[in-house]
Amino acid sequence: MSLQAFLLLAVALFAVGLYGVLSQQSIVMLMMGLELMINGILVAGGAFWHFTAPASADGQVLVLVAVTVMALEMAMGFAVATAIYRAREVDMTDDAGDLRG
Repeated sequence: MSLQAFLLLAVALFAVGLYGVLSQQSIVMLMMGLELMINGILVAGGAFWHFTAPASADGQVLVLVAVTVMALEMAMGFAVATAIYRAREVDMTDDAGDLRG
């Protein structure tokens, strides 16, 4: 595969994620859109790293660490969303706006 194919995939992931973030009000859907955007950035970064230094495994390790951090971030985000729902029965971002301190 060429670099252009990977970049096209990255742009498609980022665009779908951006649409999800801008069009949804559900906290879970918002988080899913953010994850798609981050995955698009990771695909582009991994593709650039592969095509600039194919012998080095540093890019693969960096992507693996980033995916692990993303999984932890999603677990924490879902825990917060669950706590907000249980406390106030709110699952929309507009309704949860009054939680600011």
